[in-house]
Amino acid sequence: MPDTIFTPWTLGRVELANRVVMAPMTRNRADVAGVLPDSAVDYYRQRAGAGLIVSEATQPSAAGQGYPGTPGLHTDEQQAQWARVADAVHEAGGRLFVQLMHTGRIGHPSLLPEGCEVLAPSAVRADLEVTTADGETVPCPEPRAMTTDEIATIVADYAAAAARAVAAGADGIEIHAANGYLPHQFLSPGTNERTDEYGGTPEGRARFLVEVARACADAIGADRVGLRISPGGQFNDMRDRDNEDTYLTLVDELAADGFAYLHTLRGRTSTLHEELRRRWPSTYVVNTGYMGSSELDEVAPIVEDGVADLVSVGRLFISNPDLVERWRLGLERSAWDEDTFYTGGDAGYTDYPSASAR
Repeated sequence: MPDTIFTPWTLGRVELANRVVMAPMTRNRADVAGVLPDSAVDYYRQRAGAGLIVSEATQPSAAGQGYPGTPGLHTDEQQAQWARVADAVHEAGGRLFVQLMHTGRIGHPSLLPEGCEVLAPSAVRADLEVTTADGETVPCPEPRAMTTDEIATIVADYAAAAARAVAAGADGIEIHAANGYLPHQFLSPGTNERTDEYGGTPEGRARFLVEVARACADAIGADRVGLRISPGGQFNDMRDRDNEDTYLTLVDELAADGFAYLHTLRGRTSTLHEELRRRWPSTYVVNTGYMGSSELDEVAPIVEDGVADLVSVGRLFISNPDLVERWRLGLERSAWDEDTFYTGGDAGYTDYPSASAR
């Protein structure tokens, strides 16, 4: 097997030891104040053998939370815990970008500060169930369409959270604009019915994400900002069809700004990623989520053949904290336990051993 995937790569202002990215994975271990548990320090340290860790999704404001147990990055207490995580990753030789996610219409008012509403580009309800703060499963509520003043506030929230991430020692941030969350909701005509400057055309639908990205770049530098997109994605009841021009417009808008990377969830049959790759001038990352196997023989050719510069892998990192080393040495991989993905506590979190500890 060619070893390009194990070679270093320069990402913005940091050097990565290899081309493997630990994909962002929600683990629902934070407390009600959005603070990560102490065991998160060990969890991320154990996985620092990845060239880059992209953290679990983290709300940039209290009003951006859509699930119980997700961490935030908008209070001093949250930032202090992220600083411990960043220090641990760096001490182990790794690099860390914190993923920022505002869930938009995916959520419930019980998770939000008193008086806050579930907001979205338009009043289009997601046809799915969500979890309340009490753990009850209920139909997703209809969101209220955001005003332009509210849009400006959320853009500023992203920038403030990005500044906190870098102040905590993270190497950068990733804007989660995929999987049916707020920026994705703006990008898709199925969830964005606006007729103002934030909708109606490819430029309008891309405007919110462009503003968020540039605000974060102004706060911490564009070379510390990555973006994650999922063109054609249907997760969270998205109707993301026939809007490839929106993604091409987005990339053309941001291509000259010097962002760290574009992280794309690639479909099996879509050729859009090839055009995005051609137009995007900096690091291009492909996620294996739609591609079946995430084992080395599946992901290594993505880098070897130049489909992407880096490849991101998710669940195998849960059960194999030393995944890159196992791949490099041809060692057996451990199976994950889906029953502990989101249950809280250290079981299925920090108790998967490395191969050397067996």
